[in-house]
Amino acid sequence: MNPDYLQHKAQAETHDVSNQPSDLTDYNLYTSDRPLQYWTEKYKGNRADEKLKNYGELCGGPLLKAGFLANENKPEFHTHDRFGHRIDLVKFHPAYHQLMKAAIESDVHSLPWKKPQQGAHVARAAMEYMHFQTEAGTGCPLTMTFASVPALRHSPSLAKEWLPKITASHYDERNIPFYEKQGLTIGMAMTEKQGGSDVRANTTRAYPLAETGNGKEYELVGHKWFCSAPMCDAFLVLAQTEAGLSCFLMPRWRPDGSKNQMYVQRLKNKMGNIANASSEIELRGAFAWMVGEEGKGVRTIIEMVSMTRFDCMVGSSALMRAASAQAIHHTAGRSVFGKNLHQQPLMQNVLADMAIESEAALAISMRVAHALDNLEDEQQNLFSRIATAVGKYWICKRAPHLTYEAMESIGGVAYVEDNILPRLYREAPVNAIWEGSGNVQCLDVLRAIHREPATLEAFINELELTRGDSRELDVHVAGLKDSIQDSAALEYRSRAIVDQMAVALQASVLLQHGDSRITEAFISSRIRTTSSFNLGTLDQSADCSGIINRAHPLLHG
Repeated sequence: MNPDYLQHKAQAETHDVSNQPSDLTDYNLYTSDRPLQYWTEKYKGNRADEKLKNYGELCGGPLLKAGFLANENKPEFHTHDRFGHRIDLVKFHPAYHQLMKAAIESDVHSLPWKKPQQGAHVARAAMEYMHFQTEAGTGCPLTMTFASVPALRHSPSLAKEWLPKITASHYDERNIPFYEKQGLTIGMAMTEKQGGSDVRANTTRAYPLAETGNGKEYELVGHKWFCSAPMCDAFLVLAQTEAGLSCFLMPRWRPDGSKNQMYVQRLKNKMGNIANASSEIELRGAFAWMVGEEGKGVRTIIEMVSMTRFDCMVGSSALMRAASAQAIHHTAGRSVFGKNLHQQPLMQNVLADMAIESEAALAISMRVAHALDNLEDEQQNLFSRIATAVGKYWICKRAPHLTYEAMESIGGVAYVEDNILPRLYREAPVNAIWEGSGNVQCLDVLRAIHREPATLEAFINELELTRGDSRELDVHVAGLKDSIQDSAALEYRSRAIVDQMAVALQASVLLQHGDSRITEAFISSRIRTTSSFNLGTLDQSADCSGIINRAHPLLHG
């Protein structure tokens, strides 16, 4: 062969791939996450340590891969079968069912109901925290199935028949009647076109088939603008009766084995949350049972809504963790201008600030989970009511910003669909919208303060636990009290007030139980100095290297 050709061939190889990190995969999402282990143990969820470790292994391995496949292959809606029968069937990629099966078999949807011991809600929150990092869309049916339990307990006859199957560790994807299955999933359909979050504007009507009242049979006529997870076995819906808005359990199949008169009009073409099917439906005499007292539908379903809002907190905290872990891992394996990015002062500032934001979100999520484990304590019960709205508002607002910042830290490769960051970024806004937007959460906080002042007292009592530990926080809390007591334009100022409440709660929980480096940097950047909530603005006192190492996904476990 011509030597000149060989030399030319060698020159055609322009470069070796270097200065690129390895992919963050095949690792245990529990044992590698020091903050998650820390806060789980702090609030007694580590009683389920072995379960958490096993699920962490799944989430960092096969389920992480399944998350990509489930999002690359959208759910498909089939109106009719090949013989012309109306079926209203949503078909999913096998990876979606793999994710659902793993979660349900691990009791992500049911752990506190099956084993109501101290720390059960905390352990379950840790499991969903890991699951949401692999694929957040499947979190929707898991959350609604979990949250349906308190609502269905308002109807003892329905609870006796349905709850054993709802809490079962058995996933059955088949479109068959509920009574033929060992395990069931539950969806929700409340929102209508004309009302949005104002469910009292709903026009769907319920007509009794015979007797009226709790547990009795009705037919529903109307529409729902958002029906989450239309492949579920039954749905909790709101409809008007003579006594007002009431709650109903509507199965996908009627008790006689025929298809229920619930018709899917279309699937929503969403910007994110792709693996999950969201739909518009019509109810043309759909069979349902009343749940709870007639005319008290909002009161009946409010506990379900509260639980789903809590899961929004955990879900957005999980997105923060996934995004910051990707950024920390990527920059650890990347050099710029002759230095590793972890040695660059400005990058250290940004990465440490993301780690602080992520851990503070996790900390108050676990604090609320601890309250859910202790609802028999009136103070914990009252605290959970208001802290859930505050946390849902704040964490879900912060997640999109942090996710974008992580994308920017990684650079151009994070904008490419091969990376998980585009999916996290598209997913990040949904929790701020679902189950009540930011404005709705702020109004709920004001409503709670007005109707049940004891909720505010319980919240302030939590903050008072750290009085004297930080002069800056004491001043902040005093200002918060003044802001709430000033009745002028209270609704207009409610976002500013809830901002103050959220940051105060995070600071208080961190002061009570947190790592000192995280706590000091949080108070310095969020309480002492409030001129900027941009990430990467920590002062020089922050131990950036220590904070980054604490959050590094591959330095632990």
